[in-house]
Amino acid sequence: MPTILGQNQYGKAENRVVRITRDGATHHIKDLNVSVALSGDMDEVHYSGSNAHVLPTDTVKNTVFAFAKKYGIESAEQFGIHLARHFVTSQEPIHRARVRIEEYSWERTGNTAGGAAEPGHSFVRKGQETRTSEIGYDGERWRIVSGLTGLTVLNSTDSEFWGYVKDDYTTLEEAYDRILATDVSARWRHHWTSDETPMPDWERSYEQAREHLLQAFAGTYSLSLQQTLFQMGTRVIEHGDEIAEIRLSLPNNHHFLVDLTPFGLDNDHEVYAAADRPYGLIEATVLRDGAESLIPAEPAEL
Repeated sequence: MPTILGQNQYGKAENRVVRITRDGATHHIKDLNVSVALSGDMDEVHYSGSNAHVLPTDTVKNTVFAFAKKYGIESAEQFGIHLARHFVTSQEPIHRARVRIEEYSWERTGNTAGGAAEPGHSFVRKGQETRTSEIGYDGERWRIVSGLTGLTVLNSTDSEFWGYVKDDYTTLEEAYDRILATDVSARWRHHWTSDETPMPDWERSYEQAREHLLQAFAGTYSLSLQQTLFQMGTRVIEHGDEIAEIRLSLPNNHHFLVDLTPFGLDNDHEVYAAADRPYGLIEATVLRDGAESLIPAEPAEL
């Protein structure tokens, strides 16, 4: 049976680059994990092994580090834009580029060794979320999807779950005051697609989207995690004019009240058993009215 080549791509994955910017005694740090994927006129390398159209992945790696010096890292999105534009416009066989970036945050600490305070160059890794970015470019149009993973949040009250379908296998008791906890994974797509229009302020946009996710989670009296998800997505859309859609994935990190009656003790919503698996998984996309959904359930192929 004859075969033909389908969708394909290649590149250099997980280039860890740390960029230090020195502002006198005060230093700034950007810590990125950059994965680059390229596609285009690559049939022949698969069919015959000819590398005539192949830019070595080692060159891709070198470009990541060189661009960290040449352009600096203002934001993950801006850095990815520099890289994607370079690969598509400098190499004729390359028609499309996708750059995925994880950013690890650090915060400055004080160093008082020897009695002298030196707060400008000592850092501690933040133990919260990982920022994500995906930059796609085909030589004409941009597709920028920002996001985060691993943002763990918990409401100790103001959450209920009752009135659900019950069948022969249902044992879960209805809850009128429960813990609601989740690890937020979110990806949001920006309206911006063309160099002919002003680019968003990527850093400001990320901080605002993150804050609105947290505010909506904290401020929603939840009757279901689905309701909370929709309120989180809605708040991001309503307060971020540059955002067209957001996709959220929220595991329900279950906390079950422990039965303490065998020990002669009451448990008035005080002691819970945290279960890490199995867990309910709630996922949905929230769109601006009239927008087309372009964020897939899983990260898209190039």
